[in-house]
Amino acid sequence: MSSEPKESSERAALIAIVGSTGTGKSELSLELAERLIERGQPAEIINADAMQLYRGMDIGTAKLTVAERRGIPHHLLDVLDVTDEATVSNYQRIARLVVTDIVARGAVPILVGGSGLYVSSVVFDFRFPGTDPVLRARLEADLAVTGPGLMYTRLHAVDPQAALRIGPSNGRRLVRALEIVELTGAPHVAALPDEPVYWRPSVLLGLRTPREELTARLDARVERMWAAGIVDEAKGLLSAGIENGVTASRAIGYAQALGQVHGVLNQTEAIEATQQLTRRYARRQVSWFKRYAHTHWIDSDAGNRVDDAVAHLDRGSLPGAFPAPTA
Repeated sequence: MSSEPKESSERAALIAIVGSTGTGKSELSLELAERLIERGQPAEIINADAMQLYRGMDIGTAKLTVAERRGIPHHLLDVLDVTDEATVSNYQRIARLVVTDIVARGAVPILVGGSGLYVSSVVFDFRFPGTDPVLRARLEADLAVTGPGLMYTRLHAVDPQAALRIGPSNGRRLVRALEIVELTGAPHVAALPDEPVYWRPSVLLGLRTPREELTARLDARVERMWAAGIVDEAKGLLSAGIENGVTASRAIGYAQALGQVHGVLNQTEAIEATQQLTRRYARRQVSWFKRYAHTHWIDSDAGNRVDDAVAHLDRGSLPGAFPAPTA
């Protein structure tokens, strides 16, 4: 039997690097891109972290500086104002255009980020229902009158899985889920199916860290955010209208930093609240990415993690094998 890597019908595959926050996805994406470039395969990185889409939100999102990007092209960083609403459907459309453009130029797209629905919207065949302005306005008016708690109860009655996934406090997402149910007569369809269909040949690489170690790492990361000046960064975003943004204003870390700016929280309370929310978010990310059946998992601190990733790409064992370069 030949030991050569399997060839794919498509030369270029989409690589996605996933995992919870704090596992080192950005670093692995850089190392992997550099390794591919050394092998003669140009590579470019696409952001799939919803909060890194926003200009000025740098410290709290661990966004790489231009210098830290090592000359590797990065896409979909700093593309939204803090007053803009980030939606998965818009992200999917733009990200797929970027992927298609990268492939057309003969380069390899590496999608990296921890926003599970954003990653899934690109990798898998997600189709988002449209919207009805009149229906949306009515539901938003209901939300303003009754609050998110009763909207949650309404959604739970018609789509309990979506209600449990969204929770009782995210009014914007509750409104959207109710809109979808009314428009389609079916449950919230923007969810990962049991047997997902790939949008294009893809390879999924996941980074994992033992829970206790990850918890300590995340807590320390939050403390570094405060030491690096997230409160001043959040204060500087007030003039840009961050408190008018439905997405940016609720970002973990920024909401708490703004609470400190306004005197609602002291620094200790702001840090502890951010640590708690970050740990909870990381647990949700772990649960989400565990559903990716074909993911090749790599220990985040493994010294050979790049070699492991490259070897997996060459084996071509996932849908849409990633072939080794030809001479």
